[in-house]
Amino acid sequence: MVQELLFHQAGASLPTPALHVALQQQPRDENGAGRGRALPGYQRSQGRQDGGPLRAQVLGRRLGASVCPLRVSGGSGDVPILTSEDNIVSQPAKILNFLRKQKYNADYQLSAKQGADTLAYIALLEEKLLPAVLHTFWVENDNYFNVTKPWFASRIPFPLSLILPGRMSKRALNRILLTKGEPPLYHLKEVEAQIYRDAKECLNLLSNRLGTSQFFFGDIPTTLDAYVFGFLAPLYKVHFPKVQLQEHLKQLTNLCRFCDDILSCYFRLSFADG
Repeated sequence: MVQELLFHQAGASLPTPALHVALQQQPRDENGAGRGRALPGYQRSQGRQDGGPLRAQVLGRRLGASVCPLRVSGGSGDVPILTSEDNIVSQPAKILNFLRKQKYNADYQLSAKQGADTLAYIALLEEKLLPAVLHTFWVENDNYFNVTKPWFASRIPFPLSLILPGRMSKRALNRILLTKGEPPLYHLKEVEAQIYRDAKECLNLLSNRLGTSQFFFGDIPTTLDAYVFGFLAPLYKVHFPKVQLQEHLKQLTNLCRFCDDILSCYFRLSFADG
C-alpha cells in the first residue's frame, strides 16, 4: 500500500506545475488523438477533468483525505494540493513529508547508506536534470506554445489563463539563468548547450545506477523511484515538437522500461478509466 500511495502522489512529483499537468491532461492533436495518451489521466473529453485526477482520488480514499482538482484558483500555480481534515498541503515534497508524518513511508527498509544515496540522487536530479526539463517544457518555443501552454492554460480560469503560463515561462527561464548562467556561459545558447549536456550525463548516471534492477534499490520502489519517475515519465511519453532530451532518454532502454513498469503496475486504475 505504501508504494502505491507513493506513486499515486509522489510518482507525479514533477518539478513544475505544468509537468504535473502533463501526467493529467492530454490535449488532442488535429486528428483527435491525445498527444500523451500513454500517460495516466488521459480523458476522451478534451479540456475537462471536473473530478480530481484519478490517482489523487485513489490516494484520498486511502488516506481519508482528498486531493483537489488541478484547477488553479490563485496566481502561484502550486499543484498538486492535498487536503486532509484541517490540513491543506501543496507541492510534492511537502505532501511527501505530510505522508511520512502519517506513517506512510516507503523508505523504512532502506539502510543509512541507501537513505544518503536517495538524498544525493534527488539533489543530482534537481541540479543536473531539472534545468533541462524546465527548458524543454517552458523555454523551448515550439514545445511551450504547442504543448505546455495549452495544457497549463486549460486548467486555469479566465483571465489567469492568459497571464499565468507566460509568468511561469519567465520564472523557468530566470531560474535557469540564475543557476547556470555564470561565467564563462554568458549567452543563452551556451547555457542551453550546457544544461542539455548535464541532463544527458544525469540520465546516463541514472541508467547505470538502475542497471537491470526493477527499481533503484531492488524489487521494492522507494522515494527515489518516485522522484525519478516524476522527472522521466513526461519526457518519455509526451509528444514534443523538439525532442532533443527525449531522444537521448529513449536510447536508455532500462529507464524506459522503468517508466513503463510503473505506469502499468501502479496506474492500472487510471488506464482502465481512460
